[in-house]
Amino acid sequence: MPDIYVSWPDYYSKIEHLAVKIYQSDWNFNQIICLARGGLRIGDTLSRIYRYPLAILAASSYGGFENRVRGDLTFSSHITMTNDQLGSHILLVDDLVDSGTTLQQSVVWLKRNYGSQIEEIRTAVLWYKGCSEIAPDYCVDYLPDSPWIHQPFEPYENMNIADLAASYPAALNSKQP
Repeated sequence: MPDIYVSWPDYYSKIEHLAVKIYQSDWNFNQIICLARGGLRIGDTLSRIYRYPLAILAASSYGGFENRVRGDLTFSSHITMTNDQLGSHILLVDDLVDSGTTLQQSVVWLKRNYGSQIEEIRTAVLWYKGCSEIAPDYCVDYLPDSPWIHQPFEPYENMNIADLAASYPAALNSKQP
């Protein structure tokens, strides 16, 4: 299967589609946790739609050439959240499930670190690839051939701030209060 290229409008449409799928399941959750970086925009948007608090768990496993090389999975020390306590029914969101390792290990990490507060965790992604060892509870697209997905924010990963600044000369000369 060829690579998939996703535009910003398609990306946000998929998030809305995911929100509706979760809503139609009649599952009641009270906390959204997004996996940074891929799940940040999804978690933020779902948090606004549902008006539930958002917490962020940073996890990283990709790097190397064009950010396509899977390495060791690393988690942040803590969840970032504005609440005093984590919700009991958690919707854990990410952009996609590829091998399934990040999503699976995130559930393990949450139970190990916050298990006394958690009654249930369900997972949600935009894309579920056929090569994954686990299935998310909610997804928008199942991709049995596991293509590489080019998301609309990808150009920022190759952007150089000096080149960007040079393309905005007026901003460099403006006086900010």
